[in-house]
Order: sequence, then structure tokens, then C-alpha cells
Amino acid sequence: MRFYRTTTLVLIGCLALFGCKKKEEAAPPPAAAPEVSTAPQTSVEATPATVPFKVSSVDLGKAIGSDKKITEPATTFGPKDTIYASVATEGAAPSVKLHAKWTFGDAGKVVKEDDLNIAPTGPATNEFHISKPSGWPVGKYKVEITADGNPAGSKDFEVKK
Repeated sequence: MRFYRTTTLVLIGCLALFGCKKKEEAAPPPAAAPEVSTAPQTSVEATPATVPFKVSSVDLGKAIGSDKKITEPATTFGPKDTIYASVATEGAAPSVKLHAKWTFGDAGKVVKEDDLNIAPTGPATNEFHISKPSGWPVGKYKVEITADGNPAGSKDFEVKK
């Protein structure tokens, strides 16, 4: 019996010695030193800049497409033509009042004035037009476009027979 007791104690000792031994983990690598930055730090998030509103072009023609862009450019028109002014804009604003003033002759007699209120959020094309079924008098004309009362573009044109 003594033999079994001794053997059992030796087995328990071996199990205790080898079985309970923890695996040693590798030491973690040393932490890297923080980098020193010479650039100024800002807390501003990167957001796309809002492009301010502006009229980028004014074009004249005898016809426009569904996108309100001129499809038949012209600066000379017949007396019974419809005359289109296509006004391209870019940028954003909560509200903008586009104004078209159509004038005739050197004295600048006003033929027609139109307003268009828009809330632009990016590139867009807007349209103004004039027509006179009985026919426009032959001569020189001008269309002036303003945005919120500020000059934004103009085009001279002529009506010929």
C-alpha cells in the first residue's frame, strides 16, 4: 500500500508542477513615442465649401431645350421670332431674385421686365423670353440680367426683316 501511496503522491506532484504551470506570454513591444507635429492643430471638420451664387453666363437664341439651354444660338432675330435668354448660374443661396429687363433702341425703352425667384443649390439654367405675334420693330435691343438687384450679365441683339 505504501507503494501506491508514494506513486499517487508523485503523480499528484507532477500534475501540480507541470499541469498548473502557466504559459509565459511574450513581453509586449515597447510603446512608440508619440510623434511631435509641427503643423497647427485645428478642430474644424473637413466639409465641402459652399460656392457663392453667381450668374456664369447669359446666352440668346431662337429655341431652347427641355434643360432650358439654347439649342439655336442667335444675336439677330426676325420680327416674329420668340427671343430666349438662357441664364446659367452656379453656387448656392437661400433665395435669389433674377430679373430680366428687355430694352429697345438707344433710348433704352423698356419692352418687358420679368422676375424669377430661385433657391439655388448648385449649377442650374433659367430662362426668360419675349415674343410679339404682331412683330418686333426692326432695331437694336438689349437684355440685362440682375441677381438681387446687382448686374449679372447682358446681351445685345438685333431684329431685322
